[in-house]
Amino acid sequence: MSEPELNPEKPVEQWTTGEEPMTGPQASYLGTLAQEAGEEPPPENLTKAEASRRIDELQQRTGRG
Repeated sequence: MSEPELNPEKPVEQWTTGEEPMTGPQASYLGTLAQEAGEEPPPENLTKAEASRRIDELQQRTGRG
């Protein structure tokens, strides 16, 4: 029998905390990714879900994903 997945990924839309303000680490990482992608820093009022989507987008553009 295989081990259950310890941290299964939920779609962002199903996060119970998705509407909360983004975390400090999200904001910091987004700033780094935006700089690497040659973009303006992200707005400070993003939600956790919005920040996660933006991180995914920028990771793909910068090759970090």
